[in-house]
Parts: sequence; C-alpha cells; structure tokens
Amino acid sequence: MTNCIYIATAEPRCGKSLISLGLTDMLLRRTRRIGVFRPIISVDSPDHRDKNIDLLLSYFNLDLEYADTYAFLMREANELRSQNRDDELLDRIFEKYKALERRSDFVLCIGSDFVGEGSAFEFEMNAQIAKNLGCPVLVVGHAADRTVEEAVTPVQMAIDAFLERECQVLGTIVNRVEPDLMAELRASLQHRLPDIGQFISVIPANRSLSSPTMQEIAQHLQAEVLYGEEQLTNQAYRYLIIAMQMHHYLPRLSENALIITPGDRGEIILSALQAHVSHSYPQLAGIMLTTGLKPPPTVMTLLDGLSPTLPIIAVEQDTYETATELAHIRSYINAHNDTRIALSLKLFDEYVNTYALEERISSVEVRGMTPRMFLYNITQKAKVDKKHIVLPEGTDERILKATEILTNQDALQVTLLGHEAEVKAAIRRFGKRIDLAKIQIVDPAQSPHFFDYVETLYQLRRHKCLSLDNARDWMLDVSYFGTMMVYKGHADGMVSGATHTTEHTIRPALQFIKTQPGISIVSSVFFMCLEDRVLIYGDCAVNPNPNAEELAEIAISSADTARAFGLEPKVAMLSYSSGESGKGEDVEKVRQATQIAQERRPDLLIDGPMQYDAAVDPYVGQRKMPDSPVAGQASVLIFPDLNTGNNTYKAVQRETGGIAIGPILQGLNKPVNDLSRGSTVDDVINTILFTVLQAQQAAEHQ
Repeated sequence: MTNCIYIATAEPRCGKSLISLGLTDMLLRRTRRIGVFRPIISVDSPDHRDKNIDLLLSYFNLDLEYADTYAFLMREANELRSQNRDDELLDRIFEKYKALERRSDFVLCIGSDFVGEGSAFEFEMNAQIAKNLGCPVLVVGHAADRTVEEAVTPVQMAIDAFLERECQVLGTIVNRVEPDLMAELRASLQHRLPDIGQFISVIPANRSLSSPTMQEIAQHLQAEVLYGEEQLTNQAYRYLIIAMQMHHYLPRLSENALIITPGDRGEIILSALQAHVSHSYPQLAGIMLTTGLKPPPTVMTLLDGLSPTLPIIAVEQDTYETATELAHIRSYINAHNDTRIALSLKLFDEYVNTYALEERISSVEVRGMTPRMFLYNITQKAKVDKKHIVLPEGTDERILKATEILTNQDALQVTLLGHEAEVKAAIRRFGKRIDLAKIQIVDPAQSPHFFDYVETLYQLRRHKCLSLDNARDWMLDVSYFGTMMVYKGHADGMVSGATHTTEHTIRPALQFIKTQPGISIVSSVFFMCLEDRVLIYGDCAVNPNPNAEELAEIAISSADTARAFGLEPKVAMLSYSSGESGKGEDVEKVRQATQIAQERRPDLLIDGPMQYDAAVDPYVGQRKMPDSPVAGQASVLIFPDLNTGNNTYKAVQRETGGIAIGPILQGLNKPVNDLSRGSTVDDVINTILFTVLQAQQAAEHQ
C-alpha cells in the first residue's frame, strides 16, 4: 500500500485547495501524522507563505514547520533548470521529502500551480517528481465555463502523459462542474478513462468558493477602502460596469454584484446604496470607484452621515483597466475563512466517494525503487555511520572530484595514496575545493606502517614462497598498500581501478583478505539503474564459467547483496529456455544451480531456468511460467557465464541509457571494489558509497 498521494492539476485554477482540504480531512481519520509537501511553490520570496500549505497547517493544526513543507521557490527552480542542474533540483526535493516522510505516516504532495510561463517545464517536473518519490498521482481538472468535451480533454491528456512517463495514476476529480452537466461529464470520463482504476469523481460548481471577496479584490487592485471595512468579507458573484442613468441600471442588478463606476458619479453611488437596503432589489457585494476620482465633498458628507453598510473602495485605474484586472483575480480558501472551509469539506464529503478512494489507495502496490530513490537512500545510509575508504589512485582527476563532492557532503573519511607533492599538485588542478584538513595523503614508502605491512604480508604469503624483499617491493604498490590498510583495520574499504586493471585491483584482496566463512567464491554484481527500477546483474565481471555449485553461491550472495542495499530479492536464474522446456548441458547447469540455491536458502525467492524477457516482463512471465513467484518481477538476474553477463549489461546500459554501478565485489571479508577505467565521476562516487555500506555491514557482522 502506498503512503503518499501526489495531487497534480491538468491546468491552472482547478481548485487544489478544496481537494487538498478534503484529502487531509480523510487521511486524518486514519492517522494524526500527516505530512504536507509542495516540491515547488509559486511565492516570490521566503517571506511570503504559500496559501495552500498555510491553509492545511493552520486549519488542521498539523505538527509541521512551514520550512519543512517545500523545497524550492519557483524562481529558484527555474534558475537551476536554466543552468541544466536538474539533478541538483530533484536531489534537493527528494531530500526534503524523505525528511518529512520519516516523521509521517502519510504524505500529501501538492504539485505546482502552472503560474506564468514554463507550464511545460512544470508538468514535466511534476511527472519526474511523482515518479521518483513513488507517489501515485491524483489528477484534478475543472469544468468552469466549459462543455463536457472541453473539460474532459485536458484531464485525459494529463493522465495519458503521466502514464506515458510510467507514473501510477489513482484516478481523477473534476471540480467546478455545472450541476446539469454532472451526469454527462462523469459518463464521459468513465468511457474515455477505462484504465486508471475507475476512480472518478465530479464536484459541482459553487459560487461561494469561486467568487472573490471584497478584501481579495481590494488587495489585488491596491484599492483604498473608503467605507464598510467590516463588510470586506462580502463576495462578488458578478461585476457590473455602470455608466447609464439610474432607471436603466437598477433592473440589471443581481445578487452580490460589484458595481463599478467612475468616482464622480455620486448619483450612481447613492442609488446603489439605496437599492442595497431596499427589499425590492438584491443585496450587493460592494461599490468600486475608478479613475482616481472621489465623490465630491457634498456627497462624501452625505455618505459620512449614512455610515454605509456596503464596502466602497477606490482605485486609480480607469474603468476599462479595472475590469480587465478583475478578470485575473483568484479567489482563495484561506485559514481564516471558516465558511469556505466548511463548504469545501461538505462538497468533498458529499461528492467524492472517500471509501472508494481509500480502497484505491490501499490497492496501489509500491513499485520497485527508482534509481534516484535508491541512490538517495545509499547516500543517507553512508552518512549515518561514516567509514574510512582508501583510494590508491590519488592523482586521478575523477578520484579527486569524487573526493571533493563526498567530503563536502561529510559522507566518509578518505585517504589518498601517492607521493604527497604529486597528490597536492593534482588537487590544485582538479579538486580545488578539497579541504586538506578532511583527508589524509599517504605515500606508502614514507608511511610509519610500511615495515609492519611488509612483515604482515611476508607472514601471510611466505608459504607461497614470497620473500621479504618481494614483500617490500609489493608493498610499494598502491593496490597492495591500500588493501593492507583494509586488512589491518586502518581503513574500512578500498576502491581502485580508475587507472589500474581489475586483476591489479582485486588480486591482493584474494590473496590475504580472503572470503567470508561459508563462501568459497568471490563474485560481482552490477546495480543496473534503469529509468523506472533498479536491477542486480551477477556475475558480469569475475567468474568466466561457474559450475552449478558456484552459480548457486553467486545467486545467494547476490540476493543477500540486494537485501543489504534495500532491494527485495527475487532471483531469476537465466538461461536460453524457460521452465522445463529446454535441454542441453548449459540449461541443465542452470537447473541444478537453481535447485541447490533453493535448498540452501528456502527463505529466498529463487526460480529458473528462465529467459531474460520472462524474468522482467510481467506479460511474458505469466505466459511462459505462470506459477513462478519470480517470473515477470525479478530484481536479481543471474547469468550463466561471464560472456553472457558482461555483454548483456553493456548492451542494456548503452541501449537504455541506464546507469551501471559496479562491479561490486561480494564474498570478501572486507570490501574492496574495482572501477572501470572508463568510469565517470558519478561512477566513482556511487562505487565509493557502495563500499561504505559494505563496510558498515562488515562491521555489524564482526
């Protein structure tokens, strides 16, 4: 079941306030720990508060700090976007959301307002945010002054766009529907939106919610209030520009109309006031005087004596300009307007089937972790218990830039290996903002531990005919020195391979760090961060042609790695055939490995042999292996040999644009990981963070 909803509008002015009020009221029946979050708000500065957030915090007295309920002002988001810093934008949103989620049982996310330019950007950002937060989307539309077709089309387009971007959609609520169109509009939605779980609600228009108050009008136009300040809560249902004589305009008056007239038209002012108190005419909302003119002194004296019970306000603009501005006024439900709040809650409760909505929310299955969610969790876990990682390639540009970023985030302790002068010169070139006080630079030959390390290596390897002189030579090699730091507990893990071969990186670890108890083989996995999920591929880097026993062990180790990194392991043993259909030595090896792994770890979901498409595609998996608990939903894919695995991971990475993190070695007593020589800075950062988490896990098992 999901623990969040993302309210997204199809366009501006759809009435999010009413929907967010109703949803919060509904959710508070289940728990008091409700979080409210807006990724991007449309206010101009931090001094101005978002009206929607303020409404929910104030009315429901939610135990939240306002600053914790949003990530960016719109101008800040636009600035990052203009600098192509979308990742930074999403990371900050994710960080703020996750902090709120930890304190809440349910989070109500409210999308942006589509104010001004950049609506395409806003929609795309809403889709990216909802997808990466894992929040199902509730699309809100409106039907004010529209036909059924005009109301349904934007909603359908928005839902199709969210589904196209692989977001989950709960359903839709269409607001401000004319009562005589309610049934027709609902039927049209049900006909045209058959694939969104059939949660559809329509809410009728209500003049009390859509009509601005005289207070809102006065604030928007910066009007001077001449009379009736205590009546500024009056709502204006209609605007009437009056320039004709009294006997012509009086029949045109309607309930709660705002009279707009030049300020020197004393006869219109006085007759409108008389009509307002007369039982023969409807009551008015107020009078607006335009053109910067005020009533002549004699009329003002008369008004002073009457003490008008109707607001009279004055503006500097001419009548036409004033009428144009009035069309842009937005009416808000604010925390101090109890009447509007009560009406909103009544409409939501009456016209939204809350039982069906709660059932729909309960039926939403939390999807696999998105790459951004996964990498965010890895970073946060690393910060909880900072570990010490040694990086032997201390002059490589990518290593230094990754060191700069991670030390600035205070995610770990770093030791760089190399000649101190050369490392510092490289830092000046590539990592200018590295705080030297936060890192260590160690020259193996000058280290006070050098001779102890030499003696330790000699004792560990002399049975293999290693001489003391050779041990000294080996220890001058940064890979051996770094691995020995890990072995002796002077570092918690090592990452290398940016300029060294895989063999050069992992040979020392295989020689004296060795494998964990009960594990006979060191293997590797790649974390494949695809667009909508994270998969684990094993083994794609170390073991060329594992036998059935080794393949079973790789599967078990990979499942444990998945679980350790927050992924639910569902292990598919891959082959060129699915189920019992295939014959031959290769498929038989996979079949035996599956049986061995299932017997050793009955607590894990492991199945095979199966083809790749049957493992990851629910439709294909259901057809080929209908009784499998893994087919169509595998998160861990075990390849039968290195040739298949290595080629597949590279093909998937290139064709999908996914991120491949690894190889991450598994099975060692302490973590040592290898980088590809083509690694990017992000690859280096991710591998270091994975190594930190492996070090945390190793410490827990000591």
